[in-house]
Amino acid sequence: MALSSILGRRYLAAFVYFVLISHACNGFYLPGTYMHTYSTGDEIVVKVNSLTSIETELPFSYYSLPYCKPQNGIKKSAENLGELLMGDQIDNSPYRFRMNVNESIYLCTTPPLNENEVKLLKQRTHELYQVNMILDNLPALRYANQNGMKIQWTGFPVGYAPPNSKEDYIINHLKFRVLIHEYEGAGVEIIGTGEEGMGVISETDKKKTAGYEIVGFEVVPCSVKYDLEQMTKLHMYDNSTSINCPLEIERSQIIREQQRISFTYEVDFVKSDIRWPSRWDAYLKMEGDRVHWFSILNSLMVIFFLAGIVFVIFLRTVRRDLTRYEELDKEAQAQMNEELSGWKLVVGDVFREPNHSKLLCIMIGDGVQITGMTVVTILFAALGFMSPASRGMLLTGMIMLYLFLGIAAGYVGVRLWRTIKGTSDGWKSVSWAIACFFPGIVFVILTTLNFILWGSNSTGALPISLYFELIALWFCISVPLTLLGGHLGTRAEPIQYPVRTNQIPREIPARKYPSWLLILGAGTLPFGTLFIELFFILSSIWLGRFYYVFGFLFIVLLLLVIICAEVSLVLTYMHLCVEDWMWWWKAFYASGSVSLYVFLYSVNYLVFDLQSLSGPVSAILYLGYSLIMAVAIMLATGTIGLLTSFYFVHYLFSSVKID
Repeated sequence: MALSSILGRRYLAAFVYFVLISHACNGFYLPGTYMHTYSTGDEIVVKVNSLTSIETELPFSYYSLPYCKPQNGIKKSAENLGELLMGDQIDNSPYRFRMNVNESIYLCTTPPLNENEVKLLKQRTHELYQVNMILDNLPALRYANQNGMKIQWTGFPVGYAPPNSKEDYIINHLKFRVLIHEYEGAGVEIIGTGEEGMGVISETDKKKTAGYEIVGFEVVPCSVKYDLEQMTKLHMYDNSTSINCPLEIERSQIIREQQRISFTYEVDFVKSDIRWPSRWDAYLKMEGDRVHWFSILNSLMVIFFLAGIVFVIFLRTVRRDLTRYEELDKEAQAQMNEELSGWKLVVGDVFREPNHSKLLCIMIGDGVQITGMTVVTILFAALGFMSPASRGMLLTGMIMLYLFLGIAAGYVGVRLWRTIKGTSDGWKSVSWAIACFFPGIVFVILTTLNFILWGSNSTGALPISLYFELIALWFCISVPLTLLGGHLGTRAEPIQYPVRTNQIPREIPARKYPSWLLILGAGTLPFGTLFIELFFILSSIWLGRFYYVFGFLFIVLLLLVIICAEVSLVLTYMHLCVEDWMWWWKAFYASGSVSLYVFLYSVNYLVFDLQSLSGPVSAILYLGYSLIMAVAIMLATGTIGLLTSFYFVHYLFSSVKID
């Protein structure tokens, strides 16, 4: 008693201390990266990422084109697992900024362009490739006018081809506009979770952190034809003349063989009222945001309405059946079983072992793993732990969560196997299959796509070393944890069936309509919760837009789980009512069939919304990644449906008194 009292006082003291500390700080922010402050004249590192295009979706290295190289050579930045899988290749650049120093700088003049370089530059120009630059973890932002509207892009084009000209022109002059905010080190306490690691700016660091913080990074690209005799006399980082962009077409630099191209840039530091915690707002503003919110809210209202109707009707129907059945005496129940059809007649077959039971247990185990990974990842992203400032963190977090959730997959899969079989024999093979089934599918698809990327010399191709790292993570973390989960599943108390199974299976009556038609129709309701968000997710992946409405996505995910459970449950009840006791796989595919509509919608998006995507290679890549997504959704939603139906059937038949 004394010990518990002491512990209680300690916890109370800790809580009070936490509350006081929370009130002492004026602001708290979890931005995804550690804040840097610079003094006037401090050098700022500018990095370059892979060249990307919405036409091909094949990333290429920045230095695959004849651009100026750093004096000390090309050095790759440390990249996390997610960045490597996304095809990012972040290198240092020759661009040199000094805080709060406006200057116009000459970089270099290339040797005469050869045939291959000209061909490559023109190809990248026609395929709308963008150069992506990073300053203090902010991507370069470009504003353009299109059809009278001001739109924003990340990066700038390699070159451009005017509609009334047969020539192509290269972008060789950049006007950078760096927005800075003067920071005095007071009023904000910041925790960073980005590539620089965890850090806290406290009150004691006020003087040390005072200076300027970068809150914006904009670029205006243009093409300039320079006087080569004058430019070749300059050295790297010499001052050059300022340029007013854009220039007339006659004064632009043509891409042509034996041409020498001079590269220059200007940087202008502009003081801004934007605070550092708000510097990502410009990137996260979505076009048509009102339509976006209205569509999601409308979808949520429709889903809640339909779910309520289904739920109320279902509860009333089942309760009425149970009440009528239990109000009868035993003789009347026996007579009712003989005279009436329905779920009561399949009592001796409802828990009969399904076909391909091992495969079912494997898919349920993988579905639990994928569902857990998705829920936790989206929840953390909604809370702000995985901001776009931390490139690749979302994908890295998903992979690590999937690996460690192997213990849950093994436990559920083996326990279901033990329930169906009545014995633990063979649990090791089930655990191994759970650990290898979905990752094996992904591995085969990614390897096929990787050969295509290797053939295109794209930075999106996974290096061999990364393959070995992924395999090592797979066999050193996921497989042992899945086996451990399977072992725990054998030791867990088995789920006892409430009724006995007959030796001879009951004949299933013929139906007017095939059950698969009903199953396919059932997938449309869960798809109704997804398709609006699916459009924005596909746009963010394939059109280079930022997706950062994880709060709404988490709500949609919860609705999807509820709808999948209800749809599968209702369909299972309908099959039992027509004396169809083979409900296991039907319950799985009733909700899992939503994946078919997701894949078909992805194909529709490719045909009608990704019209800029060109070439069979790009289409194969798109369909390959869409297939992985569809398989994952099938396993996750099918698992939700089957587990819900299993516990419903167990509850339904345990509620009926049967001798």
